[in-house]
Amino acid sequence: MKKILLFGGLLLSTVLTYAQAVISPAKPQSKPIVITGATIHVGNGKVISNGYVAFDKGKITAIGEGSAPNTGNAEVINANGKQVYPGFICPVTTLGLVEIEEGAKGTVDDEETGDLNPNVRSLIAYNTDSKVIPTVRSNGIVLAQPTPNGGMLSGQSSVVQLDAWNWEDAAYKTDIAVHLNWPVVRTGRRRGPVAPAAGGESPDEARLKQLDDVNNLFTAAKAYAEVKPDVINLKFEALKGLFNGSKKLFINVDGAKEIIEAVNFANKLGIKAVIVGGKESYLVTNLLKQNNVPVIIRETQTLPARDEDDVYLPYKLPKILQDAGVEYGLTGIGFWRQRNLPFEAGQAVGYGLTKEQALSMITLNNARILGIDKTTGTLETGKDANLFISTGDALDMITLNVEQEFIQGRNVNLDNLHKELYKKFADKYGLKTE
Repeated sequence: MKKILLFGGLLLSTVLTYAQAVISPAKPQSKPIVITGATIHVGNGKVISNGYVAFDKGKITAIGEGSAPNTGNAEVINANGKQVYPGFICPVTTLGLVEIEEGAKGTVDDEETGDLNPNVRSLIAYNTDSKVIPTVRSNGIVLAQPTPNGGMLSGQSSVVQLDAWNWEDAAYKTDIAVHLNWPVVRTGRRRGPVAPAAGGESPDEARLKQLDDVNNLFTAAKAYAEVKPDVINLKFEALKGLFNGSKKLFINVDGAKEIIEAVNFANKLGIKAVIVGGKESYLVTNLLKQNNVPVIIRETQTLPARDEDDVYLPYKLPKILQDAGVEYGLTGIGFWRQRNLPFEAGQAVGYGLTKEQALSMITLNNARILGIDKTTGTLETGKDANLFISTGDALDMITLNVEQEFIQGRNVNLDNLHKELYKKFADKYGLKTE
């Protein structure tokens, strides 16, 4: 990843630290905790009225309806009239890699030079001291997938938990995916003819060359993975997990034609693929279902890809994929806008999803796609205690109010720079903050 300018980074850090007190990561869970009296949204479609959830040493030990049995020396949290949710999961984001968008040098570290960089690991560039992370965490997001950008083959991503001292502590599941930006068919629609590519190539010629480069690299990497090499090739080593099933290929692609190409490419090589974006995935649902290829929708608050499409199509896309039996999840754009993830999921309820299906879209579904559903994504015995208590509906912008949040059983500090500024100016004008 790009080098960070030490002076610029220190100066920015000084300014931001002055504006906000440092928030320390929570200490490990020291005693059992039982939340009682809440409406519990399990994350798999099930809702428990007047329920309880108990956890100890970071793991859920019991969940059910009615009074919690054998609370013993546990800390009991009375959540009567409140809601308990599994922590939200945000895939494919630059959270922790970008601090000031198009801003000061040393605050953007999300890409490397060159087109084919599968060996780049975004995890080691993840900044746990980002001031953006607490603002996202305050809206119930507890896990994220910081993802590299740039070039055609951007690099590898990992899942992190959002309350850590450093990237080693943050790592939740490492190097789970390789990210490929599929070459796009450029039509020049609405903007006149497409200009020739660098070197005088036509757009079609440049695209075919990109496809050849990707195909040649992956073909060579597959052959490399099938033998014990005499010389270690770092790029091939990074791709090896795609061929033994330990990694997935996340393909950024929107058009129906390109989605078909991408799925066929993955099938030819025996790779598990995930479509990211997929604006026209509604046109190829049969292909996606038959090949068990999930889609991570990249925000719904946008316009459709085609002028002739229904203007509300992006809002309806989750319901279309749900009805077609295609596995799907949801992410947002960039980094700070991920705090809107629950609200975009909630808007899908107005266009056909049930509330629990919308919740699953950003909990269980995302967990399955990321390969972490055995440990998180739902509130079930044996899974990590990644959850939060809200006084209202967590998918509603008006009523979401995260009172307490736990990541692997640790009681997380929910303060952030925005709250500090609100308190500051509320105090100036004599307003109540409670």
